[in-house]
Amino acid sequence: MSAAIPPTERRVSARVGAISESATLAVDAKAKALKAAGRPVIGFGAGEPDFPTPDYIVEAAIEACRTPKYHRYTPASGLPELKKAIADKTLRDSGYEVDPAQVLVTNGGKQAIYEAFAAILDPGDEVIVPAPYWTTYPESIRLAGGVPVEVVADETTGYRVSVEQLEAARTERTKVVLFVSPSNPTGAVYSREDTEAIGRWAVEHGLWVLTDEIYEHLVYGDAVFTSLPAVVPEIRDRCVVVNGVAKTYAMTGWRVGWIVGPKDVVKAAANLQSHATSNVANVSQVAALAAVSGNLDAVAEMREAFDRRRRTIVRMLGEIDGVICPEPEGAFYAYPSVKGLLGKEIRGKRPATSVELAALILDEVEVAVVPGEAFGTPGYLRLSYALGDDDLVEGVSRIQKLLAEATD
Repeated sequence: MSAAIPPTERRVSARVGAISESATLAVDAKAKALKAAGRPVIGFGAGEPDFPTPDYIVEAAIEACRTPKYHRYTPASGLPELKKAIADKTLRDSGYEVDPAQVLVTNGGKQAIYEAFAAILDPGDEVIVPAPYWTTYPESIRLAGGVPVEVVADETTGYRVSVEQLEAARTERTKVVLFVSPSNPTGAVYSREDTEAIGRWAVEHGLWVLTDEIYEHLVYGDAVFTSLPAVVPEIRDRCVVVNGVAKTYAMTGWRVGWIVGPKDVVKAAANLQSHATSNVANVSQVAALAAVSGNLDAVAEMREAFDRRRRTIVRMLGEIDGVICPEPEGAFYAYPSVKGLLGKEIRGKRPATSVELAALILDEVEVAVVPGEAFGTPGYLRLSYALGDDDLVEGVSRIQKLLAEATD
């Protein structure tokens, strides 16, 4: 057994050294670097709308830049007027009535997720995490001292977990269940009945729920977004909602998210934020205020485009032998199974994993996709369809032609 490394010789702490790089951001960065070098790369990696932020939001930010009071520190938990607007928006969109004191404005959804887990978890507490999951969830749980416990759903159930699966994963250490609908990376949307069943199961066992509602307005066809605390009022004292303006208003770079939850948890998370980052940039907060106070016309236009692209990408992926692609009902991702292609020969190589297949696709046809390993489920690829229609068709066409060469 090797001797422990003396503290003076550790260059990076074990806690931070164990964090994995965001796979989605890494793929996007590589695609952008290749594009900058003049390569005709098409990227399906980034989880952000390809639309500009609506003009009225940008104008509000410009005016904020000219307003001296926004040049100074403001309350760490958020501008009071923005917290009230978020409370009003939550009632409008989710049917969930909250007080502004239950709102914490954060530097994007990622900070909201980390601070929520940090406020709830003690070392060793378990969090049930349905997989496929967004890459940040397990890392945030581990950073907060918690233990992620994965429950895997696949294409046969539309990537939705059941109460029975959740119950099988529950132990005496379980404190929180993560609930995400619509889902990144799969686009799965839970019905009202299933949402309510999961909420009531959590109530029965005294569990907390952290629910991520960032894609609430991006649902298609007959799918309907359901806010879990709105349909299961009994969970509200043990429920934390995370959300933000990034996806609905094409504001990924503005970095404004929020937590809605019980006042004691929100206060604890605000205390953490007061030492970590203080207030969110005031210009971004004013932009977010314009966004959440305004109408939803802009997202309706984006949703129409995403729906069109959704149908196109599902059809084209479904034409590839060895690929199974359930139709996503929300968000802007397709999550096809490529297990039927693994081990087959493609241009002299036999990719054994979806990581190797994604690398082959990038090397051979210059299309960037994210392998399922990043989301806890090897054998899949995630493709964001938040890119232009022409690029989408060109990119998937390249993949089609490459994978058509697969042989045993």
